[in-house]
Amino acid sequence: MSSKVDLPNSIEETLTLLSSGGYLADRALATVLHLSLRMKRPLFLEGEAGVGKTEIAKVLSATLNRPLVRLQCYEGLDVSSAVYEWNYAAQMVEIRMAEASGSVNRENLNTALYSPRFLIKRPVLQALETTELGAPIFLIDELDRTDEAFEAFLLEVLADSQVTIPELGTIKSEEPPITIITTNRTREIHDALKRRCLYHWVDYPTAERELQIVQTKLPTAAATLSGQVVAFVQRLREDDALFKKPGVAETLDWATALTELQEVALDPEMVSDTLGVLLKYQEDIDRIKGSRTRAILDEIRMEANSQATIAGSMPAPTA
Repeated sequence: MSSKVDLPNSIEETLTLLSSGGYLADRALATVLHLSLRMKRPLFLEGEAGVGKTEIAKVLSATLNRPLVRLQCYEGLDVSSAVYEWNYAAQMVEIRMAEASGSVNRENLNTALYSPRFLIKRPVLQALETTELGAPIFLIDELDRTDEAFEAFLLEVLADSQVTIPELGTIKSEEPPITIITTNRTREIHDALKRRCLYHWVDYPTAERELQIVQTKLPTAAATLSGQVVAFVQRLREDDALFKKPGVAETLDWATALTELQEVALDPEMVSDTLGVLLKYQEDIDRIKGSRTRAILDEIRMEANSQATIAGSMPAPTA
């Protein structure tokens, strides 16, 4: 039987918790996440697509042994899709049954029709339900895809962990959900919402951390291939002319694809053939394949040879 997992008591414990779920975070991210958990405040994560913002909520759900409630945002998202709606079909059946019985008390029928048994709970209401394992993880994913009207509605949820339903009144959670909000910054989120959250910008990882991520997520990949994949992606991110720079998710996808093809190192032909796994716009692929690919691979090999030469020239440690 599943048991409740206590929240981490320090930044180090938070780092360990994330690491146990396969998420290699830097100390800054672990610090703000720790504060969010202890202060019971929503965590607002901003950054480019594919840098691991959504994954944090998934890892918290797995490591803290709590249900994950995900609200995937999109243009036109409204209260009936995000919060609640009434089961109109069941309400109509109830009305027909009351009429058939011949004793219809309008006031009692109205009360019965707008009772919790006819309420269809959407993600926001589900997130306000505390379970035996504690408050759920509430992921509000890609908030920047919605409009400002929906942002305004969320203010009550984020500030007071409650929702007001006109027919029922205010529904408040016993314990605030662990709320993670993500945005790819396709538009600015209003300050009123940000004030209710702790904030962190999730950046692309350093080469060292990204290599650790690849080795952790894909231990079967050849060591040379993992190093070259990370080095290649890191160089692509230096190119500001790219329409969409690859994130960590694309790095992992590419490393997985090359491993499936039983590659142990990068070569120009294979890179050009598989760029569609790494880059998502044809203009970016056209810019990188061919001579640009060969130039990057030459740089990577020269750097690797230089590092090997330096390592070989260092004196051996004495006993």
